[in-house]
Amino acid sequence: MNNIDRQYKELLDHILHFGVDKQDRTGTGTKSVFGWQIRHNMKEGFPVLTTKKMAWKSIVTELLWFLRGDTNIKFLHDNNCHIWDGDYEKSGRTNGELGPIYGKQWRNWGGWVETKLTQEKDENGYLLYKFIPHKGVDQIQNLINELKTNPDSRRLMVSAWNVGELDQMVLPPCHYGFQVYTRVLSLEERMDLSREKRRVYWDWQNWSLEDMEWKMNNEWNTPTRAISLMWNQRSVDTFLGLPFNIASYALLLEILAKAVNMVPEELIGNLGDTHLYLNHIEQAKEQCLRNPYKLPKLIMNPIFLANLEHKGLDEAVNGQVNFELENYQSHPAIKAPLSN
Repeated sequence: MNNIDRQYKELLDHILHFGVDKQDRTGTGTKSVFGWQIRHNMKEGFPVLTTKKMAWKSIVTELLWFLRGDTNIKFLHDNNCHIWDGDYEKSGRTNGELGPIYGKQWRNWGGWVETKLTQEKDENGYLLYKFIPHKGVDQIQNLINELKTNPDSRRLMVSAWNVGELDQMVLPPCHYGFQVYTRVLSLEERMDLSREKRRVYWDWQNWSLEDMEWKMNNEWNTPTRAISLMWNQRSVDTFLGLPFNIASYALLLEILAKAVNMVPEELIGNLGDTHLYLNHIEQAKEQCLRNPYKLPKLIMNPIFLANLEHKGLDEAVNGQVNFELENYQSHPAIKAPLSN
């Protein structure tokens, strides 16, 4: 059994047996536990659940939407992603904006738009207003810069929980922050990477360790560090939301690793109010009976990787992006209603 499906089924089973009944803002009702952690070693495969088919394209689309700094639902609809429709419709908004949610906080924390009256007039003779954007803090780019220059920092963090703007959001962040951590790879680990990626066998060619290390540093650009990511989540829709969160943060870890030439290592999720909605109980029981398949491998588009390396994150996420899951085998999807 793959490790991520095993942990996920254990969590479902634990909530089913030990969860307490709680009311919630949606009026649906839940079974809930408080405090849970999942851990996954990325060497074991890409952590997308196999005990039900996952909507991979929607997972990718939403993460790219965050990384673009976008908060308008149009990009999601253009890519046939409708996971935010319920919150948008409930908000009563009509301009496509969901407020200063994840994308704004990740890429433009504290940014604002100034409105100024101009001397220009419209066709009816009314004075026009000019909207002047003021750039805030780009937490994602700052994180990438810090990983390159100070990778042992204990401040490698990104937060979406902007207290001063919570009331402007259609939904306050459920996964409200993440932290990354790096470590130095041993010479043996780096040699294994070189063998795997370049099919180079130093012992076959009678190279010395010094020669091998020189080639890794100067010719092959072999990573020198491993990177792990831990996200924190205040509210966890275990059946529908958590599988998305796991795969999304795994993809983010892979992107960050490529951006700074490191090896993705461990993905960790710290979960707060971890619940099953009462109209997801039977679906959870069904999933617990399914035997997992082997995890797939993530394949990144070469154009995305080239843009990420040579032009930066913005160029990469704003271009045509395609991430594939190689050998993804799963059980059929299990339908369940989304509570908003």
